[in-house]
Amino acid sequence: MPLDPTALVAQTPVIPVLTIERAADAVALARALAAGGLRVIEVTLRTKAAVEAIKAIAAEVPDCVVGAGTVTRPSDVALAVAAGATYLVSPGTPTELAAALADAPVPVLPGCATVSEAMTLSARGFKVLKFFPAEASGGTAWLKSVAAPLPDAKFCPTGGIDGRNAAAYLACPNVLAVGGSWVAPKDAIASGDWARITQLAREAAALRS
Repeated sequence: MPLDPTALVAQTPVIPVLTIERAADAVALARALAAGGLRVIEVTLRTKAAVEAIKAIAAEVPDCVVGAGTVTRPSDVALAVAAGATYLVSPGTPTELAAALADAPVPVLPGCATVSEAMTLSARGFKVLKFFPAEASGGTAWLKSVAAPLPDAKFCPTGGIDGRNAAAYLACPNVLAVGGSWVAPKDAIASGDWARITQLAREAAALRS
């Protein structure tokens, strides 16, 4: 049975989705986000620096809960957990990956984009699903439509969400949190503008007071 991520996800209205190009930026970035009130963060496994970034944050930023995103292969599970990831997120969930995620030693948010995928994952015991890509797959209208037929399914929508529409997603009763990269702009990371990132995090954290 998959471990339940509900309590973890419910800690924050926004989970920063971070694509870190330089591992040297990881600790300062995590501290900047935590200072703004976003302590649950996701580092995507899209770059060569990702694993080292997760290791650094896990070791040096104890007030952050760091997870690994873009988990696409069963082998990614052990890799991410060994690096210190305390939860896992996948963009989609084919059968082989679903089996690996169900056995993961940490909580998991498996990705779905359709009602059938959501039903299949819920039947496997996954309590919170990543709805991705949210805007392209129907957005808040989709989430409102599935609330009645899938009353037990909870979601963390990601993809196309930013400061302009995050509040609308959070208003959906089946949404625990949203994921997004807008709180950590690439140019701010590249220039080390941690104060800007902390301010964006503070604004995001206030979306659910």
